[in-house]
Amino acid sequence: MEAVGVRVEGVSKRFTHKVKGEVYAARDVTLDVGPGEFVTMLGPSGCGKTTTLRMIAGFERPDTGRVLIGGRDVTHELANQRNIGFVFQNYALFPHLTIGENVAYGLRVRNLAQAEIASRVAEVLSLVGLAGYEHQFSNQLSGGEQQRVALARAIVIRPQVLLFDEPLSNLDAKLRVQMRQEIRDLQRRLAITTVYVTHDQEEAMAVSDRIAVMNQGSIVQEGSADDLYYRPASAFVAQFIGRVNLLPGRVEAVAGAGGEVTVMGHRMAVAALPAGARAGDSVRLVLRPEAIAVRSARDGDSRTRGRIAGRMFLGEKVEYVVRCGETALQVVSYDARPGDLLAEGAEVTLDFKGPDVPVLPEAKP
Repeated sequence: MEAVGVRVEGVSKRFTHKVKGEVYAARDVTLDVGPGEFVTMLGPSGCGKTTTLRMIAGFERPDTGRVLIGGRDVTHELANQRNIGFVFQNYALFPHLTIGENVAYGLRVRNLAQAEIASRVAEVLSLVGLAGYEHQFSNQLSGGEQQRVALARAIVIRPQVLLFDEPLSNLDAKLRVQMRQEIRDLQRRLAITTVYVTHDQEEAMAVSDRIAVMNQGSIVQEGSADDLYYRPASAFVAQFIGRVNLLPGRVEAVAGAGGEVTVMGHRMAVAALPAGARAGDSVRLVLRPEAIAVRSARDGDSRTRGRIAGRMFLGEKVEYVVRCGETALQVVSYDARPGDLLAEGAEVTLDFKGPDVPVLPEAKP
């Protein structure tokens, strides 16, 4: 089946809350998903991502705006008229049906011939690594296997669009990593247009071609994982995508798009300043933990000084908390060798790695 695009065009959805009154779950959301693209809507609980997904699916009808699949306006069509596959957070398997019957359910509703149903069920169960499981029941399967059944049931109908609502949230950490890779590999193999919802930024970065970050019912930034990580448009995005030290700084000089800033007494060159920045302006620097180099302090060293307040050895990396006065910095070292680990309480010096450190305008009061 040829891949199709999805367009969410200015959709809004309001609900009435007993305490808060009228609340926007989604506000003027516009999102384009290209044919065969894997796009994730990422954000905290209550940001509107699931409501937007449900409007794409047809489970909710927008108050304003429209939804198009393959260029066709489906805003007022029922979910079963949209040719979408939906993978729910809780799997939504029928406990009284076998795995084969669960997967076949959507095909039976479509009145396909029994031979065609059996062929398709066997095909997709093999595709998700569950060949021979037709006669098992869901309570005989692990969480990961149940998730594969839910995925098989979604793709057996050969949908034009595949939708996922927090599909891995019920799995343990190791299984989540395994399943997200399996979902990504399967999506690429089928070349099916996919919209995925999660609040887990690492999960979003691992599976997506593109990520739409949502907050308070709106999309605040779209881009690839590296775009969002290295070029966040706001403090919210910087703090939501990965770990970050968001530090106040001051513009010392402007040269073209970039210039020099001072942060924690350290003057450094940056490649880009906020539009219209001038010398003397207050700014905020987005310093990722790996953008700070830490080493033992030496007498006479004039660089920024601090003290190790915490240390966590994680094999391929060491995570430090470095206290500099009232500021606690997150620092990651990937090149520590046995015997080089810095002890808690040790005095250290810090270097900030430019010039690609993102710089944001000062926060508005």
